[in-house]
Amino acid sequence: MTAPHDQRCSWAQGDDALMVRYHDDEWGVPQHDARMLWEMLVLEGFQAGLSWRTVLHKREAFRKAFAGFAPEQVARFGEKQVAKLLADPGIIRSRAKIEAAIEAARIYCRMRESGEDFKDFCWSFTDGKVLVGDGRTLPASTPKSEEISKELKRRGFKFVGPVIVYAWMQAVGIVDDHSVGCFRRKSVLRE
Repeated sequence: MTAPHDQRCSWAQGDDALMVRYHDDEWGVPQHDARMLWEMLVLEGFQAGLSWRTVLHKREAFRKAFAGFAPEQVARFGEKQVAKLLADPGIIRSRAKIEAAIEAARIYCRMRESGEDFKDFCWSFTDGKVLVGDGRTLPASTPKSEEISKELKRRGFKFVGPVIVYAWMQAVGIVDDHSVGCFRRKSVLRE
């Protein structure tokens, strides 16, 4: 999809083709694949203290480093893999974030083993419905992101504060926060 820059959300206006493509093709589109919901939650955690642009430009390196974000494989990572990840210049080399991603994979696997689908868990907070922002403001967090954050933390996830969770909700389409004038606002709602 392509549109003039002035018909996009303000954060996607500019010369960064990857950001524009991400906005036009992914951001805000309801995601119902459990593994992808988990991948995006992990990547949003790596964004903490940084910009999404940084993470997005490293996403393919992250996918390679984290075994395609296959939770079953990442859950088996040990100190040898952590050391390898810490030496990988293609990703964000934070021990705390790397270890949080590995633990998140273990939690994901435990949930699945106990019969709980991560997709159903993620969408349960909105009864499977997309929340629609007003298209004029972009809050940093909401009562709903605080609720989800609290539950994720209770389960052992890290780097899942309310601000990170809200950014994740926007990214995976649990919330449609495209601006009023953005060409994607109505098309995402139709999807």
